Amino acid sequence: MGFILSKAIWFVAQPSSLLLFLALIGLMLAAGRWRARWGLRLATLSVGALLVLGLSPVAHWLTLPLEDRFALPDLAALPKPDAIIVLGGMLDTVVTVARHADTMNEAGERVTATIVLARLFPTTRVIFSGGAAEIIYASMSEAEAARRILLGLGLAPARLLLEDKSRTTAENASMTRELLLREGFPPGGRYLLVTSAHHMPRAVACFRKAGLAVIPYPVDFRTRGPSDLWRFFERPSEGLRRADLVVKEWAGLFTYWLRGDTSELWPAP
Repeated sequence: MGFILSKAIWFVAQPSSLLLFLALIGLMLAAGRWRARWGLRLATLSVGALLVLGLSPVAHWLTLPLEDRFALPDLAALPKPDAIIVLGGMLDTVVTVARHADTMNEAGERVTATIVLARLFPTTRVIFSGGAAEIIYASMSEAEAARRILLGLGLAPARLLLEDKSRTTAENASMTRELLLREGFPPGGRYLLVTSAHHMPRAVACFRKAGLAVIPYPVDFRTRGPSDLWRFFERPSEGLRRADLVVKEWAGLFTYWLRGDTSELWPAP
């Protein structure tokens, strides 16, 4: 119930939806006799904010601190990890079910980076963590689709372990820890964590809370670095999509810390 409620709240609270709803409320108020002036002001401000958020570099400003928090490790100097943990979120399970074709979204680098790491450490096990997070459309466990893709890219079946129940980052961490313990991995071992760079701070905080000191391996960067601080978006839809994505991460960092899913509000490297 809490998972569904959080999805519903975020549908309304994400910047693009919230500003659109405020604009509609403003137009409705403007149609009334006594509040027309305030309604027009609200609608104008909301539409203006949509344009600013969609075209200006604001979304880059929000993305950069997340992506820059954890640097890529020097793999040449990195000791062999006990396991490579990759988090779900790169597969479109709705399209996969409808088309009967395993489909990745823009975070697909989580899969390709995992294959690169698996070849670099040829005896290290790979753990994929991700269940079914859809609540409206027909879907499936992301782990099942990931299994077919990873094996199709050459990963040996004996090296792959699947955690297919988690729906949130906090569950990724706690359920992966349970899987590691069941399989005899050392709780204090070296675990390479693969996820999108903007998602890495929240993921690291969750895994630390679960008792796993992971080595972050961020992928799927959306910015070039500080040079994007003044780069405008070409289309409002791109800026709004990015803003929704990264505001969710900032909100997740705060809410996870507030309810005790993490012990760090802003985890340090």
